[in-house]
Amino acid sequence: MGSKNKLKRFKENETFSNVVQPTREQIVTKSLPYYGKWASDFFKNNNPISLELGCGKGEYTVELARQNPDRNFIGIDIKGARFWRGAKTALEENLSNVLFIRTQIELVDLIFIENEIDEIWITFPDPQMKWKRTKHRMTNPSFLDKYKKMLQPNGIIHLKTDSEFMHAYTLGILEGLGYHIMYAHHDIYVNHEAPKNVVGIQTFYESQYLKQNKPITYLKFNFQT
Repeated sequence: MGSKNKLKRFKENETFSNVVQPTREQIVTKSLPYYGKWASDFFKNNNPISLELGCGKGEYTVELARQNPDRNFIGIDIKGARFWRGAKTALEENLSNVLFIRTQIELVDLIFIENEIDEIWITFPDPQMKWKRTKHRMTNPSFLDKYKKMLQPNGIIHLKTDSEFMHAYTLGILEGLGYHIMYAHHDIYVNHEAPKNVVGIQTFYESQYLKQNKPITYLKFNFQT
């Protein structure tokens, strides 16, 4: 994407009512206007909140919002020029249950209070395969602790990825910590009983992987032991 297009999208994001771009200071000091009150003060309802972490263009956030008008959906990514597409589509379709927050995933536990989130989707994260990048893997124990804090006691996490490494790594971590693995499949599109919200929605990159006959893996789990 050219720099001019990026700048244009950054400018548009500033005008979008469904985009929040907090400063690091606001996050660290927990002084965000909607902190602890995203459902009641931003969405103006008491519906459960689902997050898509590393949402990219926001395909999952937007499509899930279309299918579930009784839930609130928040896409989080540091790359505003990417989620611009999802934010714009949501506005064009008058989807009032969609929000995008531009920030680093590492700060996510400072944006929401304990038990505020009902569900988390992690879609096609960078597997960070080098050992020195382990701390950046979005399902390492440190990240899981952040998610556990935000989620309701029975809150669910979905991991959908083209990386068999990430799938296996996460399975190992979950089994080691004794967390409840609710569903696991190493090639979800060959499973005729796959959940519709997993195979019925595809990101742009996912469609490219499928054209290359690349297996897509899926995990569903919670923190019950």
